Amino acid sequence: MTTTTLDAVTSKDGTTIAYQRLGRGPGLVLLHGAMQTGHSNIELAQALAGDFTCYVPDRRGRGYSGPCGPNYGLEREVEDLDGLLEATGAPYAVGVSSGAIITLRTALVRPGLRKAVLFEPPLDLGGTYPSDWLPRFDREIAAGRLPAALVTGMRGTRLGPPFLSLMPRALLELLTAKMLKSQEKAAADGEPTFRELAPTLHYDAQVVAETACDLDAYRSVEAEVLLLGGTRSPAHLRSALTALEWLLPHARRVALEGLDHSATCNAAYRGHPERVATEICRFLT
Repeated sequence: MTTTTLDAVTSKDGTTIAYQRLGRGPGLVLLHGAMQTGHSNIELAQALAGDFTCYVPDRRGRGYSGPCGPNYGLEREVEDLDGLLEATGAPYAVGVSSGAIITLRTALVRPGLRKAVLFEPPLDLGGTYPSDWLPRFDREIAAGRLPAALVTGMRGTRLGPPFLSLMPRALLELLTAKMLKSQEKAAADGEPTFRELAPTLHYDAQVVAETACDLDAYRSVEAEVLLLGGTRSPAHLRSALTALEWLLPHARRVALEGLDHSATCNAAYRGHPERVATEICRFLT
């Protein structure tokens, strides 16, 4: 079994960013997406640990890291990743979903990031991700109606299966409540539950909203970039990869046949970390 060490860095605004370290070789940071912590991609890190020293942080407001803070935004997330890259000397980073947005933006300000892997960043291209669902989501969170809030979030982000938009909302809330109870029973020691992570969906939506109308800025990214996505992922995620494929000066793209947005997750959450790791290793080595 791969030995894992827990450590932390202090970000620019004083927030503690906790991370797990495992493996040996060149440094590689793996940055998770929405409704996740670093543990959500730990099997991917384990699959890469034979070739890389993997640093797997909990983004602020999640897991063992400090709170999001009153001035939260994409800039704070970039400062967190930049601080971790600086402290570890890692030349590589993998970003998943909203974590891919943060990784891409970090590549703009950190020339030392030599290679980056972006897995399905949900860029807001021409209003792809309207945020009109957020007020309702926030009200439901404040009222403790977590199943209702998660249904609102799933429909708002459009990252769930297409049938979610067709099912009656009351039935969806009932199924979501059962899912929350089941996940709480199955969660490993120290692993945050969906119930604990639900409020953080607001912050991921904020990160996505900040990508509207700024696509041209990424023309100056000098890092080599691997664009990864599943052939079964929603069309709007594949469209974002297509836009970046045309825009980034040093990009290549790989489609993971038969996989979807959960591909990087641990196997228990329908992920296929070994297949994703194979493509990452091929690109980085």
